[in-house]
Amino acid sequence: MEQLEIFDIPNPCRGICQTNSRGLCLGCFRTRKERFEWQRLTLAEQQNVLRLMKQRKGRLLRELRRQQLDAASAQHLSQQNELPF
Repeated sequence: MEQLEIFDIPNPCRGICQTNSRGLCLGCFRTRKERFEWQRLTLAEQQNVLRLMKQRKGRLLRELRRQQLDAASAQHLSQQNELPF
């Protein structure tokens, strides 16, 4: 059974309002369309946007961690190649 929402879902804007190369806001991870249409969305649509935001944030964090690990690994390998033996 679906749970009914009693209260409106507050706008998830965090006031950062900068976008990445994919057009996602770096503060809330919404698309431009999702940001502009937030107040017109139904509660179910807003909940879906919140779910998508969470997925996008997780994906971005995993990407950043992998890039950091790749950079650290490359640095470690370059240091090993500098050893005199």
